[in-house]
This record gives sequence, structure tokens and C-alpha cells, in this order.
Amino acid sequence: MLHASARLLRTLSLLPTRQSWTCAELAEKLAVTERTVRRDIARLRELGYTIESEVGPWGGYRLAPGAKTPPLIFDDEEALSVAIGLRAAALNGVSGSDQAALSALLKLRQVLPARIAERLAALDAVFTHTPPSTQRITPALLLNLATSCRAGHRVRLVYTDRAGQPSDRDVDPYRLVYTGRRWYLVAHDTTRHDWRTFRVDRIRDATPTGQPTALPDPPEATTLVTEGMALRPYPAHVTIRLAVPADEARRLIPPTVGVHRPDGEHATIVDIGGPDADGLARYLISLAHPLRILRPDDVRQAFLTRTRQLLADNQDPADQTR
Repeated sequence: MLHASARLLRTLSLLPTRQSWTCAELAEKLAVTERTVRRDIARLRELGYTIESEVGPWGGYRLAPGAKTPPLIFDDEEALSVAIGLRAAALNGVSGSDQAALSALLKLRQVLPARIAERLAALDAVFTHTPPSTQRITPALLLNLATSCRAGHRVRLVYTDRAGQPSDRDVDPYRLVYTGRRWYLVAHDTTRHDWRTFRVDRIRDATPTGQPTALPDPPEATTLVTEGMALRPYPAHVTIRLAVPADEARRLIPPTVGVHRPDGEHATIVDIGGPDADGLARYLISLAHPLRILRPDDVRQAFLTRTRQLLADNQDPADQTR
């Protein structure tokens, strides 16, 4: 039979695994009496865990969110996952949350069992990262924007564009999208009467106006962001056809590089942006995958020129003398 403290920990690990547990089920699982289960549940409530109960033959116990943060119980894999998540948060582009995440990670490491700490140390030995490429943003700004999205309140932004020019924008916020490198706000620009994406690191201020939002025909937020990242910043574009399904095409060309649309079950049309025709031709060659350039002609000609040059450079000298 488990000791009382171990039994409490075991009970805590069991409760979240099902929607509810009857007293009899917990008693059987823990090899104790139902009276002991009821006493343990009362003790956990005293410690701050919100455990709800329903009476009747089909009633039971379930763990619910509490008013305060009691101690948490993790198994090995959960503890390692939390530590890795905190490490990633400490390296992200949100000012303030990095310090909070680092503090939480240090506290967690102090209580991790040696077997988990050793696995985390092995990961630390091989992990590396590049410095953040964006200006740090504050959690308060993200929270302000998220609250406005949820509440449906128009916001006045002080926004700096790519050229460094500031402007005031009245926007109706819709969604926040995180790409793994940057945060974007998807909103309807009331001045330009169009859906736009705004890099959050370029937002200097966001003030709710109190006006309700008007969201005409909301777009798919992540698609709008990836399209903007893949195409809008570039002066040149190419449309190609890959003879592979859409999932494979996305692995070959990430959504942040190209915009994909299926062409039947076994082919995908992809739009890609680039600096110029020759730069796009070089990128297409680097894919090392059969493809057909649909448009434009200048990219097709640059592609043919480069492939012919590659063929000539790698031709067997003996063939050239024949």
C-alpha cells in the first residue's frame, strides 16, 4: 500500500487522465478503501486543488481549474517537455517573457530528478540559436492586441513600415499569428478598406478606440500571413507546377517561401517570390526536383540559360572532341 504522501501524488496524476473518476474506481486503482479516497480528496482540496464532485451512481471526481496555482505533478516526459518549452520561450522575441521563462526554467531545474536533468543537459549541449532578428516586443502589447481581437474593439496603431516611416492606422483586429520567428496581427485596415498583416515588432503603440469592429469576409489568417511573407516583399514572382501532392510540395517549398494550391490529387501549383528572374531560376534549380514553369517567360528563359550552362560545364570533354 502506498504511503499517504505518495498516494496523494498518485491521485493527482490519475485525475487529469479521465473526465471523471468514481470513488470506487479510484479506490480500486490505488488499492485503498473508498473512505481513504474521500479523505485524500479532502486533503488535496485543503492544499489548493479544485476537485469537483458529483453525487449519484454516475457521479465522480474531476480536477478543475483553481483560483490559485497549487503544486503541479509531471511525469518524466512532461517535465522534459515543459523544460524544453521554457527554454524556447526564453529565446523568443518577446521582451519580459524571456526573463520570466528563464526564471521558471532555473526553478524547474533545481527540482528535476537527475535522470531528467541529464537528458536536458544533453539537449543543451547541442542546441544553438541565432540572435533575434526582430525588435523585442512586450507581453503587454501582445495581451492588448489579443484582448482587442477577442473583445471586437477597433485599435489605433502607431506603426512603422518597412522603410522606417511611422503612421497612424485605425484597424479592426482579427487574429494574432506566430510564424516561429515573428508575431503578426491580421486586421482590417479601415483607411485602406482592405485586410492587412502588421508585424507586431513594428507596432509602437496600440490604443483601443472603444468602437466595435467591422470584419467584412474575414480571411484565413495564417494563409494571409504566409502569402504576405512569400510574395509581397519581392519584386519578381514565378508560378510553377510540381508533379507531387500538396503535402509533399509544402515539405519541398515551405509555406513561408511559396503559396500552394492543389492541381488535382498528384500535382501542386506554387507561386514563389524572389529578387529577380535569375535569383528565382537559381532557387528552382536548387530544388533538384522535376518542375514546369508556367509563368513568366523571363524566369523560364533564365532557368533554361542556367540549366544549359550547367549541362555544358559538366559535359564529358571526350564528347566535345567527337
